[in-house]
Amino acid sequence: MSKRARRNRTAAPTGAASARCTVTVCRGCCCGTLAKAPHLDHGAQLTDLRTALAGVATIRRTDCLDACERANVIVIQPSAEGRKAGGRPVWLGQVNDPSAAVDIIAWVTDGGPGLVEPPGVLDLYAFQPSRRVRAEPHDE
Repeated sequence: MSKRARRNRTAAPTGAASARCTVTVCRGCCCGTLAKAPHLDHGAQLTDLRTALAGVATIRRTDCLDACERANVIVIQPSAEGRKAGGRPVWLGQVNDPSAAVDIIAWVTDGGPGLVEPPGVLDLYAFQPSRRVRAEPHDE
């Protein structure tokens, strides 16, 4: 394999995948467990996000975002266009109500961070994680 072919194979994705928001759903030691939110069907929440946002956003499941006191945590990262418009990742905690997922789906479908203001109710879930947490790499 030539160097050019290897370089092209490992290059950042372009096109539709890079133009999408990324929704990272924590499902580790606390998030996604019945111990923290016994009234929520955690599997259904993740499935609903994946189904509703298929082709619209990239959905990632991670083991831990290290904000366990705010379980269930979901992070919405802006699309490339959203970043260019000034959008930054939005951290949402205590997303334990099925209607919150509906609001997240509507917001991401409309464009997400940087392009569209979130529904006002999502302000109740928004928080700023510590710099240490934001800097740590997380699983996919």
